[in-house]
This record gives sequence, structure tokens and C-alpha cells, in this order.
Amino acid sequence: MATKDYVKRGRAPKKSTRNTRKAPASGGFPFKWALIALCLVSALGYGLYFLSTSPAPEPATAPQPKPAPKPVPKPAPKPAPKPQTSLPPKPEEKWRYIEELENKEVKVEAKQQEKPTRPYLMQCGAYRSADQAEQRKAMIAFQGLTSQIKISQGEKGRWYRVILGPYPQKRKAESDRNQLRRAGIEPCAIWFWE
Repeated sequence: MATKDYVKRGRAPKKSTRNTRKAPASGGFPFKWALIALCLVSALGYGLYFLSTSPAPEPATAPQPKPAPKPVPKPAPKPAPKPQTSLPPKPEEKWRYIEELENKEVKVEAKQQEKPTRPYLMQCGAYRSADQAEQRKAMIAFQGLTSQIKISQGEKGRWYRVILGPYPQKRKAESDRNQLRRAGIEPCAIWFWE
């Protein structure tokens, strides 16, 4: 069997990727459209020139007829005096709430805010391993809050609880919980300090 020499044969010429269709030949300069545009521009220029040179129209006035001589008026009889009607008295207001509201005193009794007897703590997780608790403590530290790990012995074994506090008021604990919630650290529970 004869062998073919593929090296000497070379590569096939590349096909052109251009569009081989020819664009339709243009008809040359569009004289028709140029003539229409020239007429429109000329008409616009003439209109503007005509408006700027024509005098402003004067308002039309009808010729005034000469006034006729005034006849001498006859003395007119005096009109009978009109009887003066007195106005009715001003109606008395039925409503007295305007005066009552001006003089009314409002007494508000403010409730005394109860001060807690014990401080609050916030727990943000309970873990079986100390490593998990340390990771949660680090996440809380990145938010600018200080936490601690408290080891407690439960029914199911040893738990590592991550707690924050003590807080003298529950409002401060809720503020820190909202800050941690915005950072994606959930759930956190608020309890009295044990």
C-alpha cells in the first residue's frame, strides 16, 4: 500500500469569513432629496425674513362720532328715602369647646419605671466543644462587643455557653442583640443573671 505524504501536501487555504454578498450599488447623489431640503430651508428663511421686516399691525379702532350736544336735564323728583333696616343681632355660639379647651389643664400621670433587682445577661449560643464556643466569641468580638465563655454542667453533659453582660437594663441588652442580629449572629436570648 502506498503511503501518502501529508507534510508536503500543506494546509488547505482558509475560507473567507467575510460576507460575499455585494451591497446594492447606490444610485449616486440623491438630487431629489437635496432639492426638497433646499426648498424647505429657503421657505423657512423667507418666512423669517418676512416676519422681521413687516411692520407691526396697528390695533383697529372705529372712528369716533362727534358727541351730540347734551340736553338740559329736568329736575328729577327726589326719591323717597329708603327705610333703614337694622341688622339682626349676632347669633350666640352654641359651642363652648373653644373656651373650654383654652382653660383646660391636662394631667398626665407618668408611671415610675421599675428598676430590675437583678442584672441581665445575653446568651448567644451553647456548644458541646470549646472550639465552637471560641469561634462564636471571636465573631462577637469582631462586632466590638466583649463576651465570655461559661462552662455549665447539664443533664446531657458539659456545655460551653457564650454570654455577654451583665447589663443593668434590658434595653442595652436588646440594643446589643439587634447589633449582633444585623451582623448575622443569631439566636441570642436575654435572661436574668444567675
